[in-house]
Amino acid sequence: MTHEPRTSNTVNEGLATMIDAMKRDYLDGCAPDPVTHGLTIKHLESYRVSLGRKYARVFSGPSVKAFVVLVDNDKKFRKGDILKPASYAAPARNAARGNVLDGGYLINWTGPTYL
Repeated sequence: MTHEPRTSNTVNEGLATMIDAMKRDYLDGCAPDPVTHGLTIKHLESYRVSLGRKYARVFSGPSVKAFVVLVDNDKKFRKGDILKPASYAAPARNAARGNVLDGGYLINWTGPTYL
């Protein structure tokens, strides 16, 4: 689990910082093994972001790892809040797991931590 203390000026910058922290956590858990080295590189290269109208979706391979709020006018959350996925298409809207703009959140390679 990686603690990301850095603040960001934009959501895009915060998303990049969060994905870097997820990759660092993945590498920290991997033993250096020449047999699985190719799989490790493939996994690290599979992180990507899909921007929607309201949320950014963070993927690793085909799996959604996190959602990040992109709008200022959400009734419950602030811009930059990190949400766990409830499904492929929707976030769990029970509580934010941190904010990519504020920093200070806990994240692992599988996504935001549970409450």
